[in-house]
Amino acid sequence: MGVLGGAGLVGVGMMNDADGSGATSLAGVFQDAPADKASPTPTGPTPEELAAQAHAKQVKALDAALKKYAATVPEFSVAVLDKKTGEKYSFRGTEKYETASVVKVQVLACLLLTAQDKQRDLSSTELSLAKRMIRLSDNDATTSLFSRLGKAPAIQKCDKRLGLTQTTVNSAWGLTRTTVDDQVKLLGELVDSNGPLDADSRELAFTLMSTVDEGQDWGVPAAATTGETTTVKNGWLPRSTENNRWIINTVGRITGGDTDVSIAVLSHGHASMSGGIAVVEKAAKMTRQYLKY
Repeated sequence: MGVLGGAGLVGVGMMNDADGSGATSLAGVFQDAPADKASPTPTGPTPEELAAQAHAKQVKALDAALKKYAATVPEFSVAVLDKKTGEKYSFRGTEKYETASVVKVQVLACLLLTAQDKQRDLSSTELSLAKRMIRLSDNDATTSLFSRLGKAPAIQKCDKRLGLTQTTVNSAWGLTRTTVDDQVKLLGELVDSNGPLDADSRELAFTLMSTVDEGQDWGVPAAATTGETTTVKNGWLPRSTENNRWIINTVGRITGGDTDVSIAVLSHGHASMSGGIAVVEKAAKMTRQYLKY
């Protein structure tokens, strides 16, 4: 609301002319009116603030939806890392789970780092083993690479270089314990041009994880839309210590258009493999439904 401006009368008086003629003159003058002053225009939220508010609402809604869903199924955790925005979402992000075969991504990363350190390419044998380990989830190939690299202590050192702080490598590699927060961190390092893996290593990891056997192309890819590219590594294991109920895990990435996200879902306690797959796929899809990536 503007302030009304007006002329101010300084003073008006009557006095005789200096020549004594009796004529009158105006002793005061009108000053120029001050310029109107407008009140500052109220400034609303910036686009960045509006985006942050919208994201906070999405996170709150997703938290509520996942909590409701989690009450009806065996235990799971899920995390999403958006490479374009840098935002990370996690539900039960620090809960630890046994990896089953998703640990094979850690073994692959360690293999690539070790070759880089020696400034060499993978040998033909190493490359063959890596292909079988990731594309087919071959356990013998994994055990061979795990041993060649130096077993659990060597993988743990690589994990440290990759920034994994919540993962403990087991000598029985499939029983390595990790969190979804660490798993999306690892996935992020596989594509980070400023990370420890060089361009050739990142390209090989992408090639292997985007060409898994058709029978293993489940989990994270279920959240993708037509035309998007996916990478994935899954883990599944009937756990003897849990009455042979299933560990079902999936980690991977979805890219295309404005989307570039890494997703990890870890779970256990499922009565069947198919039931576990349904849970991890629904959790992955829910993150997309609410976070709108």
